[in-house]
Amino acid sequence: MMRMEPVSLDGYTALAIEVKLPKTTLLVVTTDKGYIMCGALDVGLLNERLKDRHIIAARATGVRTIEELLEAPLESVTYQAEELGIVPGMKGRDAVLLMK
Repeated sequence: MMRMEPVSLDGYTALAIEVKLPKTTLLVVTTDKGYIMCGALDVGLLNERLKDRHIIAARATGVRTIEELLEAPLESVTYQAEELGIVPGMKGRDAVLLMK
């Protein structure tokens, strides 16, 4: 099952996506510029093999809900996210606001 809904952060609206798969759930909060995602995101792949795409993304691990994803500290970020001021340890919600 897949669920998509708007999520309001300080007056800005992003899109939250939850995809229930066997034995796991994928969680994403996305903007027009970039996204944060649960531990399924491979930041190393984005930084190395897909670096020419300049993807703005960040990963938080150990999260089970969209709310947890927004409140969790980011574990890793892409090089392009760093250029926006997004850093590991930052809350997901703060990263999303920098991606607007």
